[in-house]
Amino acid sequence: MKLYRTTAGSFVEEEGQYYCINGLSWDALLALENMAEFLTAVIAREKPSQDFHAAELLAPIGQQEVWAAGVTYYRSRGARMEESKAAGGGDFYDRVYSAERPELFFKSTASRTVGTGGRVRIRGDAHWSVPEPELTLLVSPGGSITGYTIGNDMSSRDIEGENPLYLPQAKVYNGSCALGPGILVSQGPLPHSTEIAIEILRRGRIEFSGSVALTELKRDPKTLVEYLLRENSFPGGCFLMTGTGIVPPNSFTLASGDRIRITIEPIGTLENEVA
Repeated sequence: MKLYRTTAGSFVEEEGQYYCINGLSWDALLALENMAEFLTAVIAREKPSQDFHAAELLAPIGQQEVWAAGVTYYRSRGARMEESKAAGGGDFYDRVYSAERPELFFKSTASRTVGTGGRVRIRGDAHWSVPEPELTLLVSPGGSITGYTIGNDMSSRDIEGENPLYLPQAKVYNGSCALGPGILVSQGPLPHSTEIAIEILRRGRIEFSGSVALTELKRDPKTLVEYLLRENSFPGGCFLMTGTGIVPPNSFTLASGDRIRITIEPIGTLENEVA
């Protein structure tokens, strides 16, 4: 099942049929501990709706915070070490990669987040910016992983590389986060063979592409959630990006007008233009 938020309301999709969800706000939906059971009941009770239109999709976030995990793939470890080496922080990320405690950081609020079709941004004071395609978890208030979506963790690599303490400025700004297109609701984890793929198009041509399988994810998603909820509470639930295993070459930086397409089957494709 997939859950979608649109300008016309909330919908659940199964086997190509869309069912309108009445009586619960989006925030109340995302806070459900038994979301899969609830949506199954909606499908059994309601008739298919003709009111769902993909052009009306919104980012699948209400009042939730977006958090992120770093250095969860070997490729991200290497990239972070390279970019911060001149600042003396190169071995920080090697130690984090091997440590029991993961790197977790605040990423975004709803006001800074766009959905599929929205425009992400690169900072005006950055000269080296990349998208980071990430499997993103929907976490319930009780700490259960109730769904999965696609995340784009826009990052200013030159700012972060100048000094690791500049991480919040490199990661958190208006238009620095994209989520969507919807939420895959599942009672079990995604298969390890699941692939994350990205294409970046510039003037209609592929400028960069890459893919990675979840087999390369070093950290178990449940462990990431357990650490996030230590001394933290999320009454409305939250989103947790699980890190990236795809990093463009150092010669690449995003430009205005680029189109970023991130695909994770069976979730779908998150597509954004760079402002």
